[in-house]
Amino acid sequence: MTYRTGMLAAVLATTLAAYPALADDDRIVVGFATGASGFMEAYDKPAQDAAMIRIGEINAAGGLLGKQIEVVNADTKSDRAEGAKAGLTVIDEGADLVVVSCDYDFGAPAALAAEDAGLVSFFLCAESVKAGIQGVGAHSFSASVLAAVQGATMAEWAYKEKGAKSFYRLLDSWTEYNKGICDGFDWMMPKLETQGAKLVGEDTFKNDDASIAAQITRIKSLPEEPDAIMLCTMMPGAVSAIKQLRAAGINSMILNGSGVDGSYWLSAVPDLSNFFVPVQGSIYGDDPNPDVQKFNTVYKEKTGTDPSSQYVYPGYSMIDVWAKAVERAGTTDADAVVAELEKMKDEPTLFGPRTFTSELHHQNKARYLIAETKNGKPSIVGEWTISEPVPMEALVK
Repeated sequence: MTYRTGMLAAVLATTLAAYPALADDDRIVVGFATGASGFMEAYDKPAQDAAMIRIGEINAAGGLLGKQIEVVNADTKSDRAEGAKAGLTVIDEGADLVVVSCDYDFGAPAALAAEDAGLVSFFLCAESVKAGIQGVGAHSFSASVLAAVQGATMAEWAYKEKGAKSFYRLLDSWTEYNKGICDGFDWMMPKLETQGAKLVGEDTFKNDDASIAAQITRIKSLPEEPDAIMLCTMMPGAVSAIKQLRAAGINSMILNGSGVDGSYWLSAVPDLSNFFVPVQGSIYGDDPNPDVQKFNTVYKEKTGTDPSSQYVYPGYSMIDVWAKAVERAGTTDADAVVAELEKMKDEPTLFGPRTFTSELHHQNKARYLIAETKNGKPSIVGEWTISEPVPMEALVK
């Protein structure tokens, strides 16, 4: 997830000197510079809880390089300036790995602090390509799948599996995440158009718009209702947009990204149907992988609640791949760990294979489960892997 905003280079430049990173070969420390308060807590805490489950498993099995993983925390308070300070705090406490917020813009200040200190950083679930080499630097990674993959996945799946031929593109221009969904859709559509699909219209709105009546009027003025609407948006504005589309009598398939996974908001749109999102794993008790269902049970035992959305899962995968890279490198040295991460090709994880290269520290192709909401209840109705990876030129704009 990403929110569009500026970086904090000045803050980092003036404060890094006061917080030197002190390596300690007798400890392995994971530092969480994440949102323990504020709006990012809703994304960061569940993913961090999942990360803690994987850390617990590793420690119970003997640790990493024969050492127990220690954890330190600093609250970003869902604030960019505080994020920079939180990153510096966990670095000062000896972090070998700096874990930062799900969102690129709110996680980047802490990730930039780690980069300047020569440490590996992992975004819990950021889905902008900037949460990596292209934005932070050579030691930065994300545990999730790029937003562009979500848009491309939903377009190709809707065409191939649901027979959708006419598409309408509706972009909420608020965030880089939203734009990324539509970037993937835009890359896929020309391929589908050669097979008979058609883009019949496009429009934009802002997440905090109280009304999208004008956009709805333009959709309803089309000769025929589109088979599918690619809605590139996220919470909280997604609820209002979906509710208005259905209240206007538009019954087209609504396709969205993973940012609206979860049933917590569905009471606001009673009996919603024909709504589809891609997910890395199912929180609804019907994941085809029994190990994911076991994880969901463990998560509830540890936290007292069920996973709230698919954004729980990248936290677990992040610790998994980082720990494997440390074991293979035989050290927590950042450059050595990065080298091992960049060798990973279809590395098995509980939530699907992961690949990193020297050019891309994200996933530009992934297997997604497809969750359909029907009569107000979500469930898994299929899975899809796009026919080819989303290329760099479609990711970096």
